[in-house]
Amino acid sequence: MAKRKRVENKKKTELDHLKWEVADALDLDDDLAKGGDELTVREAGKIGGNMVKKLVEKGKEAMRQEETGSEGTE
Repeated sequence: MAKRKRVENKKKTELDHLKWEVADALDLDDDLAKGGDELTVREAGKIGGNMVKKLVEKGKEAMRQEETGSEGTE
């Protein structure tokens, strides 16, 4: 069970890092640093939406790499 918890913590840390990266890009990191209480619903949605876009792009890139890697093994 301890291993499972470590994996969850690692994912949470990666998502937290992504959240701060996106907030910084949108110039909302100062509001997020205050605990997020200063964020409007729209601002929080922008952060979440951009996080999803980045995650989708990472997934697409991983799929592309997987496809090009499997072509060489055939």
